[in-house]
Amino acid sequence: MSRDPESTRRPSRSRSPEDGAPVSPAKGEDTHSRGGRAEANDNRRVGDVGEASPLELLRSALSDLTGARLRVAEVILRIPAVVGRSSITWLAEEARTSPATITRLSTALGFEGFPELRAALAREHGRGVQAGWEKDIGSAITPDDPADKVLSTLAANQFSAARNAMASVDLDAMARVADHIVSARRVQLFGEWGDAPPAYELYLRLFRIGIPVWYDEGAYFAQVGASLLTPGDVALVISRSGESPIATKFVEIAREHGAMTVLITGDPQSSLATEADVPLHTGTGVDGSWTDYFAGRSSDALVGALLWALVAQRVPDRIYDRMNQSGPPQARTRSQAIFDNPTH
Repeated sequence: MSRDPESTRRPSRSRSPEDGAPVSPAKGEDTHSRGGRAEANDNRRVGDVGEASPLELLRSALSDLTGARLRVAEVILRIPAVVGRSSITWLAEEARTSPATITRLSTALGFEGFPELRAALAREHGRGVQAGWEKDIGSAITPDDPADKVLSTLAANQFSAARNAMASVDLDAMARVADHIVSARRVQLFGEWGDAPPAYELYLRLFRIGIPVWYDEGAYFAQVGASLLTPGDVALVISRSGESPIATKFVEIAREHGAMTVLITGDPQSSLATEADVPLHTGTGVDGSWTDYFAGRSSDALVGALLWALVAQRVPDRIYDRMNQSGPPQARTRSQAIFDNPTH
């Protein structure tokens, strides 16, 4: 009596002349054939939350594979996302084998065939993309959102950050810092990475109105800059997390030299907040996603702009009188144009 080789390919570790080494049944797979084919493990429910990873199934079986099946497995493991949206014919050509070999490998892994394996690969890739997206970008915006929804979400985050800053910022402390900046011989600012843009903008704004201000970036410049401060000067850090070792050293050196230390932060309980003389809370804390970071940047910029405006309020006569009285007429015109143009 002839025997159908396909009827035993899964429960026994059968091999075809093309396939190379056989594949062990998937872990937990029922090895009793039923109607000429083995039954997949009941625990591997394709599409369920508890679905086994097709890539893990392949990796577990990899040591038992040779020949054409090994080539198929290597292609799948190398580019699973591409295989998850490609045809069996394409995969056969890529692995230099036949569609039948791919079908046999799929069923040996516990799938109904290649279409089911391909669907599992696509689902796994989708879950990976979603997890990576949410970790980086956040869940407020999805990859499929239209541009108008992305815009409204970002705008809403900005409005929320502004309200949080208005409710959280200590206006008396801000006024005290502004007074010290106006009277300081030297103002030293520090911010790095994501905190650098609002810190550098504050530096440019203060420099524009004639405040003796310097901006430090990096450990060496921060330490040297802090060491140049004297009593009555101001050292100001912008750090959303309040946990920067470089910023902590900057604050420590500035305090040793008698300067007032100021921190603009999203975390009033951070280690830097306990070290600084005047911690200014922006109302927007630290979170892992970009949308949260974007909202925090908005609150940082708002608090920085408020501080600059308070400083400018205290020195309008000194600034504009000096610019009007210095240099020849041409120089006055050019210098005054800096202050007349609000875009600077």
